[in-house]
Amino acid sequence: MVEVRLENLKKYFGNGKVKAVDGIDLTIKDGEFLVLLGPSGCGKTTTLRMIAGLETPTGGKIWFGDKDVTYFSPKDRNISMVFQSYAVWPHMTVYDNIAFPLKIKKHPKDEIDKKVKWAAEMLPIENLLDRYPAQLSGGQRQRVAVARAIVVEPAVLLMDEPLSNLDAKLRVAMRAEIKKLQTKLKVTTIYVTHDQVEAMTMGDRIAVMNKGKLLQVGPPTEVYLKPNSIFVGTFIGAPEMNLLEVSIKEKENGLVLEGTGLEITLPEEFRELLERYINKSVIFGIRPEHMTIEGVSTLEHVKRAREIEGTVDFIEALGTDTIVHARVGEGNLIKIKLPGHIPLEIGSKVKIVVDLDNIHIFDKTTENAVI
Repeated sequence: MVEVRLENLKKYFGNGKVKAVDGIDLTIKDGEFLVLLGPSGCGKTTTLRMIAGLETPTGGKIWFGDKDVTYFSPKDRNISMVFQSYAVWPHMTVYDNIAFPLKIKKHPKDEIDKKVKWAAEMLPIENLLDRYPAQLSGGQRQRVAVARAIVVEPAVLLMDEPLSNLDAKLRVAMRAEIKKLQTKLKVTTIYVTHDQVEAMTMGDRIAVMNKGKLLQVGPPTEVYLKPNSIFVGTFIGAPEMNLLEVSIKEKENGLVLEGTGLEITLPEEFRELLERYINKSVIFGIRPEHMTIEGVSTLEHVKRAREIEGTVDFIEALGTDTIVHARVGEGNLIKIKLPGHIPLEIGSKVKIVVDLDNIHIFDKTTENAVI
């Protein structure tokens, strides 16, 4: 186990024209499960490949503990990597696939046998050791790839979208297995994904990236409830956060968010943060699950709420949840996530209850969070 530290890490392509990774500072704690999350092309895999030694940084440093490994070859870093493709040898049995990195390092035969059986038991795939990859399911092949990665007891375990080739049901099962395995091994793990559900359920912390930049790092709940920008707020959460352009007005009853068909009086403690935005446009954000419809469902543990009026435009009945699309004013369409089956008619007028303690206000120009 080891702490991994990235200092102003950069990777440019095309003579500096394409900034794949643009100055990342990040510390992954000893034994931590950190998820690099972001859309395709954001630089997360390039970052992982630099940590692995498969890409040479344009600038910056990579530290494993107190050792500068920026220009070390992969074999000198004591890392293991699990890829999106299973990358198991088709002509080898499961046993030989798992044993392969130990044989390369010329470990004694009895030690190899002991470690292979240990890794197989951890997954668990000990009953598959005599089979060939063609005789395995996708999930079993991925378990073999993970077993091969942990058998060398690496200081750092790197995973690049390892579950993306599995079907939805198997992904859920493998998420739990990988997380439990990492908890047992306590190995420093960096896991790349574009799937926010994977990130939320697996990571001790999430590092959100976009366009080569690191936008926010924190525990899943913190990143979800307190996004520091519009991008983070909308990238995490399904359905995504509702965003409406509004103005902040000073009225007799205090500061008010005012938009088309929308007026929400704000708590007085917001004043200090919003003073400079009075009579200016801002972006109001609210997650679908932080609203409900009066008389249909309730929001539990809500201390402060406000009501706005809307008209039901469309309903997505998902069984366990219902997503109500409601029109507020003329141009604003918002989504409200309600538990269970909700019997509402298209076109009906509703009162939408907004949880004031879970609203977000973003600067319209910088798109950074104000509240």
